[in-house]
Amino acid sequence: MQRADLDLYTDYLLSTFGFATATGLSAMVEGEVSHDRVTRFLSGEDFTSKHLWQQVKSVVRSIEDSDGVLIFDDTIQEKAWTDENELMCWHYDHVRGRNVRGINLLNALYCCNGASIPVAFELVKKPIQYCDLATRQLKRKSEVTKNELMRAMIDTCIHNELKFRFVLMDSWFAATENFEFITGKGRHFIAALKDNRLIAVTEEDRKNKRFVRVENLDLPEQTVVRGWLKDYAKEVLVVRQVFTNKDGSTGILHLASSDLTGSYDAITTTYQKRWKMEVFHKSLKSNANLAKSPTRTLRTQSNHVFLSICAAFKLECLSLKNKLSPFALCRKLLINASRSAYEQLLQLRATA
Repeated sequence: MQRADLDLYTDYLLSTFGFATATGLSAMVEGEVSHDRVTRFLSGEDFTSKHLWQQVKSVVRSIEDSDGVLIFDDTIQEKAWTDENELMCWHYDHVRGRNVRGINLLNALYCCNGASIPVAFELVKKPIQYCDLATRQLKRKSEVTKNELMRAMIDTCIHNELKFRFVLMDSWFAATENFEFITGKGRHFIAALKDNRLIAVTEEDRKNKRFVRVENLDLPEQTVVRGWLKDYAKEVLVVRQVFTNKDGSTGILHLASSDLTGSYDAITTTYQKRWKMEVFHKSLKSNANLAKSPTRTLRTQSNHVFLSICAAFKLECLSLKNKLSPFALCRKLLINASRSAYEQLLQLRATA
């Protein structure tokens, strides 16, 4: 990988406000870099999570701590009109409750000492095509599940000697296999639970298989109960958090933690850091031009996603240095670009 090309392309992603194209990048630097060189860079080799770790490692080492948290979540970048392949295909969006066509990206975000750094990623690919007998439609499926991808990413982070105590996840990843894997690696988890998740609050109830739905627990707010989730052998702490949404409605969140020393405040405060993943995904799409690439091949599409992640990481570093949010920084760039364009327009009018 050419470092100069990576720096130039990621700078371009943070600077452009339209589609990110090879010709657009070449024009930005007034032809000093040809569009052919940009195309060769995008199509030259496969950029992977290993390359991402090489980019972020030095920053991670400067901020990491044993109390750090590792956050997992996926996002879908919808691209309805791009030709379908094993990467650009249909995925179920649990936020929208329907299938959408686009790229499904699983990220690992490391949060520690005020910084949020992407440390691993995987693209969900569906190379297997099959015919759905019920609908007679041609569909695709993955060779591995997102839960398997997540466990492999945790393994990689541990292999990279990343210091973290908790893995945070939403209910989509709150599977028994993931819980066993995380605790088996000497880490703890805090996970959101679906309301119908079954739990027993006494050892006797567990032995006699008397489980109740977590939503039916007599669990006052700001209290912690011990219990056993169905099909998970180890004891966990469960809390119920009641919060008010922006529209004034009330929401309820049930959290399970494997750290039996935790308090209500410790569990809810730690899990609140999971929101940083939502901010990262928004920045990836809004500030790093994740969707605005006309790339057509599997490799160039994958590499553009990798470079967008690198651009979002670069923006996070600038944000920490300048003590401004990533969105405020990009807003500042946009205002300066508009001001420059306005000044040039005035000059053109004056000479007309």
